[in-house]
Amino acid sequence: MKVAFATLGCRVNQYESEAMAEKFLREGYKIVDFNEVSDVYVINTCTVTNMGDKKSRQIIGRARRKNPDAIIAVVGCYAQIAPKEVGDIEGVDVVLGTRNKGEIVYWVNKAKDEGEKQIQVSSVLKNKTFEDLNIEEYQDKTRAFLKVQDGCNRFCSYCLIPYARGAVCSKEPNKILEEVKSLAAHGFKEVILSGIHIASYGVDLEEKITLVDVLEIIDKVDGIERIRIGSIDPTFFTEGVIERLKNIKKLCPHFHLSLQSGCDETLKRMNRRYTSKEYFDIVKDLRNNLEDVSITTDIIVGFPGETDEEFKRTYEFLKEIKLSKMHIFKFSPRKGTKAENMENQVDGNKKEERSKLLIELNDKNEKEFIDNHIGREMGVLFEQEVSNKKGYYEGYTRNYIKVVAPFNCSSLIGKIVKTKILSGNMENAEGIIVSNN
Repeated sequence: MKVAFATLGCRVNQYESEAMAEKFLREGYKIVDFNEVSDVYVINTCTVTNMGDKKSRQIIGRARRKNPDAIIAVVGCYAQIAPKEVGDIEGVDVVLGTRNKGEIVYWVNKAKDEGEKQIQVSSVLKNKTFEDLNIEEYQDKTRAFLKVQDGCNRFCSYCLIPYARGAVCSKEPNKILEEVKSLAAHGFKEVILSGIHIASYGVDLEEKITLVDVLEIIDKVDGIERIRIGSIDPTFFTEGVIERLKNIKKLCPHFHLSLQSGCDETLKRMNRRYTSKEYFDIVKDLRNNLEDVSITTDIIVGFPGETDEEFKRTYEFLKEIKLSKMHIFKFSPRKGTKAENMENQVDGNKKEERSKLLIELNDKNEKEFIDNHIGREMGVLFEQEVSNKKGYYEGYTRNYIKVVAPFNCSSLIGKIVKTKILSGNMENAEGIIVSNN
């Protein structure tokens, strides 16, 4: 039996797809590419935007056309928010939410054996139980995602994720340590800690422990050379936290601090819990204390009530702060959120204009950030051969600059290699390997 996976959305979904794939492997299934004919298709969905829902439906249609007799299982955030809608899509056989993905093989086999649709989605709003989806045999051997937290208690006015993922819950620190040691034993050099609101790690545990404590524990594990953290709330970085982070030698100086807007009035309507000045000061503190730090972010344009003046403030803020990369999103009203019914919804053409302006600014800032590293020798963890450039390999520096360099064999993959940055463009840096020892 063959099974294929399609994963949309965040790093947490990537981790969970890897864990589900391992469960299928243990039951004797073979993992194949999603474009191949398969007996089972698993679509791990995202519902952050309307586009995420649309992409999920398109992928379901692709699977149905590829093999009309296949079992199609739809799991994750879109399935959690709209189980009936998903279950009514032609060809869907299994619908699971966000806190029972570990049961995927059971429900797929049940649907196959009984020939009946299986919809298993329950409320997660008060579910504070962390679902352990441990991975023992990663398919990739360069860097590993490790889910340490789930859920969110913030309820930003535009966001469905608390309804899709439920309350904050954290993985026990001893289990994190065991999994990291296992990853190191399997040859991984880098581990990426991920969660839905990772800054909240530990608030639900009886033991008083924080994300910084976990980072300090992992820093002592032999074999792991890099530790990354995924998207994180800027308010996590208090003065005391930054002081402790300075002493975590393996921590990569790259942080994705979600901003969303550079205008305080807009931030207040979004129910974000910081001001633009507080965000600016946090970025300044990180830059002053952590060498080579890279700050990336998300921005929403066209949020309800965003006037030309408010957008101008955001633009000027971003122009001044010069982040290394920005992901720009046009506001997409989500059914069930407070923002859906807010007054003064912004015209689509206006959103497009604002988006283009910020993308242009981002391209300029991103290239400038890479150019500032030209001539430097930096460690690069090479991950794969460039698909359209034979003999060239790509990987990332500690501060998350993508580097492409020539090499004569694939033994480079999975190694951290000293590489000199020669040039850059808006997407990556070009380099040459200095030492392969």
